[in-house]
Amino acid sequence: MRKTAATQDAGLIPGQPGPRETETMSDSVIPGAGPTQALPATDHDPVPTAHRGAGPTPRPGERPTVKLREDGPDDPPRYAPEWLELREGPDGAARANDLIDPLRVRLANLPGRAGGLVIHDLGCGTGSMGRWLAPRLDGAQHWILHDRDPYLLHFAAVASPRAAADGSRVTVETRRGDVARLTPDALAGASLVTASALLDVLNREEIDTLVDACAGAGCPALLTLSVVGRVELTPADPLDEEIAEAFNDHQRRGDMLGPDAINVACEAFAARGATVRVHPSPWRLGPEDAALTAQWLRGWVGAAVEQRPELREPAERYLRERLAACEAGELRVVVHHSDLLALSRPTDGTTS
Repeated sequence: MRKTAATQDAGLIPGQPGPRETETMSDSVIPGAGPTQALPATDHDPVPTAHRGAGPTPRPGERPTVKLREDGPDDPPRYAPEWLELREGPDGAARANDLIDPLRVRLANLPGRAGGLVIHDLGCGTGSMGRWLAPRLDGAQHWILHDRDPYLLHFAAVASPRAAADGSRVTVETRRGDVARLTPDALAGASLVTASALLDVLNREEIDTLVDACAGAGCPALLTLSVVGRVELTPADPLDEEIAEAFNDHQRRGDMLGPDAINVACEAFAARGATVRVHPSPWRLGPEDAALTAQWLRGWVGAAVEQRPELREPAERYLRERLAACEAGELRVVVHHSDLLALSRPTDGTTS
């Protein structure tokens, strides 16, 4: 398993959250996101009931991953930090480096760049996007981390990067809130908006809200790791395709867009005059990623069975065999994603 990325002086994601001296906390209602809540499997059921996004299945006594929309303010949604830590290495390896150069060009020509970049990271989780991107950009950066879960915001602040590519200072603040209420005013002064694994857990209205906010602020958006509905497992199994189709249908439950989200977002940005670039960003999971692959498999198969209960019996056999192959180092998985870079028209009228 790849090691979770460390930050300069910050170390790995800590075992317990805690404030950092440079952290600024805010209770502004801005965004955050996560998939629908998992339901625990019964003791006799080897196929867990999984949530949107094929994240981890909860261990006994462990709180599962989260809902996008929460009914009560006292019980905020939560991604299990262990799941986010497992996927950080493969996420970083998958993100499309080819989109960084055009992003750098745009950022270099932004008005007011001399004062440093202001970067809003939506649904930040434990802050992996900042740890990946900040060291790839030059100049002073101030990251504003948005999430609904204050627990994850603490993790993100503690493990935030401290230096840009050229050694300039990186600072951070956190804001708790909901992506559905994001507005251009919330992004006033933004140089860049980022997110990871966010679009596919949104509906059309929420994507329009996000796109309107970015276009209204005149800032680029780098939205990474959106699932596109394709998975490749080696060696192949006759049930692969049926499980994948059922999982994709599960992703579209209710009004969620799932694997259709990336195309909807591209169309929405283009309709508002943005230049849009899309690049593949697949997870490529091998023997060194066995822990992540096993968690992903449980969630992926569990979601498929939840969508199509008639799959339960063959899926139990399928999951047992796939987990055994994973443990033996014989399974390789490619989970296809896409990264989107949208270069909205600057609000000052420049075309750079």
